[in-house]
Amino acid sequence: MKSKTQFISLCFLLPLFILQACGQNNKKETKPTSMENVINKSGNPYYSNTDTTKLNISNAEWKKVLPEDVYAVMREADTERPFTGKYWNTDEKGTYYCASCGNRLFRSTAKFSSTCGWPSFFEQENKKSIVFREDNTLGMERIETLCGRCGGHLGHLFDDGPAPTGKRYCMNSIALDFIPDNK
Repeated sequence: MKSKTQFISLCFLLPLFILQACGQNNKKETKPTSMENVINKSGNPYYSNTDTTKLNISNAEWKKVLPEDVYAVMREADTERPFTGKYWNTDEKGTYYCASCGNRLFRSTAKFSSTCGWPSFFEQENKKSIVFREDNTLGMERIETLCGRCGGHLGHLFDDGPAPTGKRYCMNSIALDFIPDNK
């Protein structure tokens, strides 16, 4: 698999090609209008860019709908290697969402270059978009960041960020979806 975007595109287009080849697709083909539609077509019924209802989904159910690498980070608190994620060194304008459920997490205007190898932000979208808990794993005292809607692991919060907050939300790229402002 070359990238998550190619995987999502394949999951969306493959059924259309199969239906068309079998002569069962009488509907006019349309392209998805948002990231939400693409992800829902790939089998995640819990993804929504607009619904903020808190989710209480078992890890067994998440395992059915999330790609293996996304599941490992978001449900098992794995961490992607630094400098490998798709968003660690980007400056495109737009909005970042939870890769599991579509919850709005960050605006690109809160993103900064921290040179740590992961995308970093100095503030979250709103007070409910991210929740926190103590993380004492690996012999360190840290604050884990979790999606406020689905509880998925996003990364960690540190007190070494820029003004005005002094915070650094150090996120796993794979835990984020990005929609540019121009879409």
